[in-house]
Amino acid sequence: MEPNFSQSSETQYTNVTSDEKTLAILSHLLGIFFSFIPALVIYLSKKDQSPYVAEHAKEALNFQLSILIYYIISGILVILLIGLLLLMVVYFGALILAIIATIKANDNVLYRYPFTIRIIK
Repeated sequence: MEPNFSQSSETQYTNVTSDEKTLAILSHLLGIFFSFIPALVIYLSKKDQSPYVAEHAKEALNFQLSILIYYIISGILVILLIGLLLLMVVYFGALILAIIATIKANDNVLYRYPFTIRIIK
């Protein structure tokens, strides 16, 4: 049985202002360079003002916190040598997924990251 990838968990938004779109893009993009801090700041500052920005920032925050957990686990597993490979997989996977989410945010679509622990609900 083949997996069905046509049913994604992406949500299309309408009536999004350019400021909201910019903040949504930044919440995903800045995570590449500064981990979960930008998404946390954006989420806390805009959660009551813009549901669109809040959802993007929350998704980016959950993803970046999950990546941090995966880095810690991989760092511990460096002792067994498999951690080195896992560190590279986590790094490149996070980079690619963050770029995909940034592109989706530019298209007014909420991208749900795979392999994410939903810490913030």
